[in-house]
Amino acid sequence: MTDIPQPVVPPHAPQTGWPDVRAVALLPGSLPLGGVVPDTPVHAFAQTPENLRLDPQAGLNPRRRDIDLDGLLAFEISDVVTPAEADALVAASEHMGFRPEAPGIATPPGMRMNKSVHWLADSALLGPIMDRIAHLLPPRIDGRALFPQLSHRLNMYRYDDSDVFNRHTDGDWPGYSLDPQRRTLLEWRGLRSALTMLLYLNGPADGVQGGQTRLFTRQGRTVDVTPAKGSALFFRHGFGPASVVHEGRRVSGEVPKYVARINVMYQEESA
Repeated sequence: MTDIPQPVVPPHAPQTGWPDVRAVALLPGSLPLGGVVPDTPVHAFAQTPENLRLDPQAGLNPRRRDIDLDGLLAFEISDVVTPAEADALVAASEHMGFRPEAPGIATPPGMRMNKSVHWLADSALLGPIMDRIAHLLPPRIDGRALFPQLSHRLNMYRYDDSDVFNRHTDGDWPGYSLDPQRRTLLEWRGLRSALTMLLYLNGPADGVQGGQTRLFTRQGRTVDVTPAKGSALFFRHGFGPASVVHEGRRVSGEVPKYVARINVMYQEESA
């Protein structure tokens, strides 16, 4: 574990090609239909690729739209990343390689029916994203203050034809980052996530069929959110009564759906 991190300027990658990829953690990985693969890697680039060093503004105008879930917290923010930035995240994840198992994620058989790759980004990518949206996020949740950094761990999911993520609740997590040498996964002390951020990296306009995120309200209604490239869906997570039950609806056709789960961090009262 580590103390609350201070942002650092990550090293540059060469202008052409991808930098080397390394495993910064090896964790048990759960398979979609049951079973565990030991030593499933969490990846990182040895240097920051140039196309993952984002402009803090990039001409975007993020806007928030609240979603009525009978008192549960959920909202969308548009214009979080540009189409080119979304494409870069997809390309980076495909370069690392999607696989059936998900490291450090325990799901019962038949729940998570998609492909996964988890990797550690850095402040060059996630700092500008947070700068764009921080003013639209809840400043406090359950008395805990919003932390000015997103967790650097990206849980990337690819939904191919017939893939689905059945009804579930997301757990809360500590924050993570890389050590200065970019070789080890560090856990942040004194922080805990309270919101899931689902960053949509493509959608129907790109040929995705299906793949809506279905949210369940307190009263049993459902609200479907259609992925839009560059937008993000936020909702309360953890295993308490305020958490939002949801599912990733089935995708069909030749175009996969890509989404990144990123955790929004809040500072614990004792920190």
